[in-house]
Amino acid sequence: MTSFLNHVAPPSSLAQVLDTRVREAELIETLPEGAVRCFACGHRCLVKPGRRGICKVRFNKEGKLFSPAGYVAALQCDPTEKKPFFHALPGSDTLTFGMLGCDFHCGYCQNWLTSQALRDDSAGVMPNDVTPDALVALAQRQGARMVGSSYNEPLITAEWAVDVFKVARRAGLKTAFISNGNATPEVLDYIRPWTDCYKIDLKAMDDRRYRELGGVLQHVIDAIRMVHERGFWLEIVTLIVPGFNDDETQLSRAAELIAGVSPEIPWHVTAFHKDYKMTDPDNTPAATLLRACEIGARAGLEFIYAGNLPGRVGRWEHTYCPDCGDLLIERYGYVIKRQRVGADGRCPSCSRRIPGVWS
Repeated sequence: MTSFLNHVAPPSSLAQVLDTRVREAELIETLPEGAVRCFACGHRCLVKPGRRGICKVRFNKEGKLFSPAGYVAALQCDPTEKKPFFHALPGSDTLTFGMLGCDFHCGYCQNWLTSQALRDDSAGVMPNDVTPDALVALAQRQGARMVGSSYNEPLITAEWAVDVFKVARRAGLKTAFISNGNATPEVLDYIRPWTDCYKIDLKAMDDRRYRELGGVLQHVIDAIRMVHERGFWLEIVTLIVPGFNDDETQLSRAAELIAGVSPEIPWHVTAFHKDYKMTDPDNTPAATLLRACEIGARAGLEFIYAGNLPGRVGRWEHTYCPDCGDLLIERYGYVIKRQRVGADGRCPSCSRRIPGVWS
C-alpha cells in the first residue's frame, strides 16, 4: 500500500479554499428564482442562491450550482481487494483518490477526516491540486489496473470522477466507485459510460438506523437494483456493528434483499472496530461474521466473504465455484495466494462462468 499525501491541518477558512476548486455542476435541474435541484445523491437537495447542499461541498452561487473539482484530499495505491472488490482483477492494485465532504454523517466513519469536512470542526485536511492526466499517469507508474473514487462519498463529486475516469479509460484502466449507495437514476446514468465497478455499503436493514447516519434505507435498496440493472459490476459490503445491525432479522433481510436482485452479487460482511464517535460497541468477533456468512448462504447467495479478520474466518475468505465446489481464489486478507479464474472468467474445472471483471 502506497500513500501519496501528507495530511496538513486546514485553515479556519477551509470552505473558502474548497470553493475555489470547483467546476459547474451538471447533475442539476434549474428552477425559478435562481434555485437549483441537485441530483448527485439521493437527498436531491433544493439549493437556493448562497446556500449549500447537505454534503456541504456543492453550492449555489448566483443561480449556478458548483461541484468540487481539480484536487484530491486522499490518494493511495493499494490492493483492489481492499475496496473491497473480490471479483475484479484479483491481485491488482487500484489507485484510489478521495475529496472532501459526504452526504451521510456515520458515527463510526473510518475516513472522517475527509468525509466530515465542513460539518465537524475537527475534520478536514488541505486539498492537493491535481489534474486527471496526472492521476492517471501516477496510476500507470504504480502499475495499477484500476482507478477508484472513495474515502469520502464519490457521488457528491461525480463530475470530477467522470473527468478522471475518461482519461483512465483512454489509458486502458478500469474504474470504480466505492460508495454508500445513496444514488439517483440521474447520477448513475451520468457515470455509467465511464465506470466499470460499483461497491455499495448496505449499512443496515432498519430505516431508523439509516436515519441515524443521515440516510434513507429505501434510497439504498433502490440503488442496489439500479446499479445491477445498469450493468455495473456490483459488490455489496455490510460492516457489522454489535448492537447496531448484527441481529438475525437485519442480517437475514440484507441477504434476502441481495439474493432477490441476484444471487451472484458478492456480499462482504466485515468487522467493525471502534472509530470516530462510535467507541461504545465492542469490536466485531469472528463468530458474528461466521454467523452472517451462514445466513447469506441460507438465503441463496453464491459468493459471501468475511472481512477484516484474516486467518480467522475459515473458508469465507476464499472464492469457490458454486457448481463443482473447487477452490478458485485463495486469500489471506488482501493477499492472493492462489488464483485459478482465467481471463475468460470461467472455473477451470467445470467451465462454470464466475461473475466479475477478470480482464
